[in-house]
Parts: sequence; structure tokens; C-alpha cells
Amino acid sequence: QLQLVESGGASVQPGGSLKLSCAASGSPSDYYSIGWFRQAPGKEREGIACISGRNQNTYYTDSVKGRFTISRDNTKNMVYLQMNSLKPEDTAIYYCAARMGPVSTIEYDYDFWGQGTQVTVSS
Repeated sequence: QLQLVESGGASVQPGGSLKLSCAASGSPSDYYSIGWFRQAPGKEREGIACISGRNQNTYYTDSVKGRFTISRDNTKNMVYLQMNSLKPEDTAIYYCAARMGPVSTIEYDYDFWGQGTQVTVSS
């Protein structure tokens, strides 16, 4: 059973940066693809970035491409989301999730979820 814990959420001004972390425990995390999802108030949860286990292939949705970078350190069982040039529309609860399979931004493909961390972008 894999457990995931997100951290690093905060309030920042537009144009600022944040780095979110996702700590995995309970199972070797390099078996899993990890995805970052977010859910803004009144909106559905959306997948924004994902990274495969050992090959570390990445995928980004258009809304974050060029601004966000997903990475992982399998020696530490950690996955990161570096977020630059943040916009008010990036405000959401951010979740990491894991699946044994290729990268995907489809919520229902994922089996394990963290509790989420709040990111607020506001002046």
C-alpha cells in the first residue's frame, strides 16, 4: 500500500514561484507513475503533470506547460512540482497521485492519493 503526502503549498503573489513536494512511503515509488492534479473552487479536479517511474517520461497539460516542471528523486521516494510564473487561476488544492502504469492525466486511472496542499495566488 502506497501512502502519499504533499507539502509546500502557500500563498504567493502573481508571477511568483512555489515548489510542491510529494513524499511516498509504504512501497517502492519507482514502480509508479506519479501525477499532479489540482482542484479549484467549484471546478472538477484536473490532471496537470505526470511522470513515469523509472524512465521519468513527463507530460504536461497546456495550461501549465512551460511554467511547471515535474521531477522525481527515486532514491528519496520524492516527486516535485516546480511552479513558476504563477497566475491567480493556478489557485487550487494540489494533489499527487500514483498508479502502476504509464503516465496519465485521467483522475480515475490513479489508485493512491495524497490529502492535498493549498496553493493560493493573489495580490
